[in-house]
Amino acid sequence: MDCALTKTRFKDSGSQWLGKIPESWGLKKLKFLVSCVGGGTPSTGTPEFWGGDIPWVSPKDMKCASIKSTEDYLTELGVVSSATSLINVGAVLVVVRSGILRHSIPVARNAVQVALNQDMKALIPKGALTSSFLYWIIEGNQSQLLPLWSKPGCTVESIELGYLLNTEIPLPSADEQETIVRFLDYKTGQIDALIAKKEALLARLAEKRIALLSHAVTKGLDPSALMKDSGVAWLGEIPAHWVMTRLRFLALGIEQGWSPQCNNQQAAIEQWGVLKVGCVNGEAFDENENKALPDDLEPRTQYQVRDGDILVSRANTKELLGSAALVRDVRAKLLLCDKLYRITPNESVNPDYLVRFLRSSIARFQYERNATGASGSMQNIGQDTLKDLPIPLPPKSEQDRIAEYLHGVFNNTSAIESRVQGVINKLKEYRSSLITNAVTGKIDVRQFALPTTGQEAAHA
Repeated sequence: MDCALTKTRFKDSGSQWLGKIPESWGLKKLKFLVSCVGGGTPSTGTPEFWGGDIPWVSPKDMKCASIKSTEDYLTELGVVSSATSLINVGAVLVVVRSGILRHSIPVARNAVQVALNQDMKALIPKGALTSSFLYWIIEGNQSQLLPLWSKPGCTVESIELGYLLNTEIPLPSADEQETIVRFLDYKTGQIDALIAKKEALLARLAEKRIALLSHAVTKGLDPSALMKDSGVAWLGEIPAHWVMTRLRFLALGIEQGWSPQCNNQQAAIEQWGVLKVGCVNGEAFDENENKALPDDLEPRTQYQVRDGDILVSRANTKELLGSAALVRDVRAKLLLCDKLYRITPNESVNPDYLVRFLRSSIARFQYERNATGASGSMQNIGQDTLKDLPIPLPPKSEQDRIAEYLHGVFNNTSAIESRVQGVINKLKEYRSSLITNAVTGKIDVRQFALPTTGQEAAHA
């Protein structure tokens, strides 16, 4: 039996984030319902190991809804400084400190024994509260709870334990908690499976788009064209009437910009701003990705970006390294930053065609092969790597046709992707609303029972 809108009588919880809850439910501060245990990161050389098979959990592991196996989520050997960091099955794990404030509280239910690092806390329920019900309370109300739990004015995502533990939470009976958890596990599992299918479709669309792009800028649009060896092993054959060149011969200049210490806010239209590297991450140049230049700094006007500039990310994560965009209809007073290259194309190349090639998997292979930087989270492309990039170049008129064709491809796939992403967003909104309504008693799930195999098949 599915859930229905509850006809239960309600009472005011006295809490803004909770609103009304069923009259039969209790209300209690979290500090009376859980024990809170912190973690730690040992100093180098600490000899204590938990046999090498206990996950040492850090904020980066909290992408998952639950930590289900050591094989999936082990990031480092479980070296801990004290036995208090060893958390048994059944705790709710919360990130209490993790970078820039993002209005989220990464949270997980652990299903295995884990050790925590210093940015993590374990909430271990006792008495009337079950860990799974607590998990769903936090999971479904993150946007409401984080402002209550964070220190006012902080720019670092940091939860104050005093605020957290003094939060009042709803407390239905143990049986009702169990039913709500069973309902949410089942329903969110269905929603998550739908979201996964839609995200897989987005991935396939992206792969198809990249394949079409890379084929068009290396093989052309005429499948009957005679081919010749490009002379570049990883590029293979190109149309016989194309020429091989390098980026340095297609540019009037290549330069990088200036990165002063800026205000952490977007520049107003009358202010000078410095572009952020994210301005080239999408399909089109995004001028809103900028930071305001402080009033006491004189702008270096030689770095002002202009229509027709091609911008390329020179320092970024591996996935975004080499992202490129053509500047169009840009507002005044925006400056090139040090993490971007500006390419000024010459008359022998269509700027749209050149951007498409720079965004292709062929160009990306070259970037990744020659990138520097020890950190996987930050790679760099040297200017010589960019200048020496081998480029198969068709005649100008053919460049124009390829650029127009790819523009149509991207418009079509973007429209499909936008619709699919819209469905994903609605599913996520529905998921969040469902959780919130269930854990606050707004929907009555007391009669919910898991469907049998036959019932599931009938609804498939």
